[in-house]
Amino acid sequence: MTSDDPKRIVASGYDRIADRYADWAASFETPVLRWVEDLVGRLTSGADVLELGCGGGSPATRALAQRHRVTGVDISRVQVERARSTIPGAAFIHADATAVELGRESFDAVVSLFMLGHVPRAEQRALVERIAGWLRPGGLLLATTGVGSSEDAVEEDWLGAPMFFASFDRGQNRVLLAEAGFDLLRERVIPIDEPGHGPVSFMWVLARKPLRG
Repeated sequence: MTSDDPKRIVASGYDRIADRYADWAASFETPVLRWVEDLVGRLTSGADVLELGCGGGSPATRALAQRHRVTGVDISRVQVERARSTIPGAAFIHADATAVELGRESFDAVVSLFMLGHVPRAEQRALVERIAGWLRPGGLLLATTGVGSSEDAVEEDWLGAPMFFASFDRGQNRVLLAEAGFDLLRERVIPIDEPGHGPVSFMWVLARKPLRG
């Protein structure tokens, strides 16, 4: 029987499919590294970078950790253990991104790839505002969101485990970012051909928290 708690569904789901997810994610092309390279090129070496939904130590996390101080947060205990083993030079926290306590204005960039779609719609606005609070003035956000207005829902068999999904449409995503104080630098909707799921579109965003004054 599937739990009705979205956080438990996501955490237990990724705990169960951590190995399978890593193999699946490596089996097809995404624009992740191109967008990460853009972000890295805008940061000074040794910047403080927070990655929400870091997973088990993906190529994106490794690329970030090569030049910056990375703190990763993930709701899956198994994924955090994998990340600590894969990238020992970074710091990883097992926590819910909507509840984790982090220092205000303590990061130069926040990265959130394919995670917001696992957050209940009622909590996405507050999370984007928390992200803005964690960023220093002039800090950067690299994120993906869904592009379909999809109410909270559970897919009973997603790579072998139940998984929770929710999203807003492109316009509402822009509103959430603007209301949190972000200025958009780049924004693009890109379809990805996911094995077993077909074409799935994500809104890719690079945004900046304004400097004071």
